[in-house]
Amino acid sequence: MAGGWTRDGAVQDQIDDTVADAVSAARSRMPRGESLEYCAVCGEDIPEKRRQALPGVRNCIACQATADKRTAHAGINRRGSKDSQLR
Repeated sequence: MAGGWTRDGAVQDQIDDTVADAVSAARSRMPRGESLEYCAVCGEDIPEKRRQALPGVRNCIACQATADKRTAHAGINRRGSKDSQLR
């Protein structure tokens, strides 16, 4: 149920676009290539199972968890209302 000048289903289109953008961004951040045997940050061994599960992995689990905490994900504002623009 869209309101104003939008057509019916516009809200679902916005939701679908937001999900598609998030999936695309996550895929672009995935490692590629050959995995390292040792962590690029701390030098610890990267377990064989991790290297097989994530081709192209560069960090051990602990260093990757730290890096993930530092990463801020800025969303795209698709609402367009004045209140959402001010936040």
